[in-house]
Amino acid sequence: MKTMLKALLSATVLCAAVAHAAPLESQGQAPEFSGIDKWLNSEPLSMQKLRGKVVLVDFWTFDCINCINTLPHVKSWHDKYKDQGLVIVGVHTPEYVHERSTANVISALKRFDIRYPVAQDNRYATWSAYNNRYWPATYLINKKGQIVYKHFGEGKYQETEAAIRALLAEPA
Repeated sequence: MKTMLKALLSATVLCAAVAHAAPLESQGQAPEFSGIDKWLNSEPLSMQKLRGKVVLVDFWTFDCINCINTLPHVKSWHDKYKDQGLVIVGVHTPEYVHERSTANVISALKRFDIRYPVAQDNRYATWSAYNNRYWPATYLINKKGQIVYKHFGEGKYQETEAAIRALLAEPA
């Protein structure tokens, strides 16, 4: 009974988030991943190759507590929606010198059990292409390659998941 009540409450909250979410309007084409030093957990990806998929770009760095706090949600979305057309790309953009080390990033991927693709953006090229200024930062890209949702910092997990679901439901 508790499990059923919890599931019903979760679905109700998610529906409420969808109802109050801002419309997902294009904010322009998503920039390509550029200046990536190394791709981890994946071959190199491009926005062009990801057309027809919903893409969540997550700017993070492994020593940022706010980034660490968002990881359970990002990993959950990956697990729930990867087979429905969601591709999560973590863009690891270092804040400190020790975060530039590929070995340290690989260690963090193991420690946090991150299995989705991660682009190591040591030169801030992709960060700059997105005009990003925050850790963590979430960008949702629709199947046409357009940025339609942004969120900076922690929180808004239900709204973000509602946006993911709405984008997955759209025709390609």
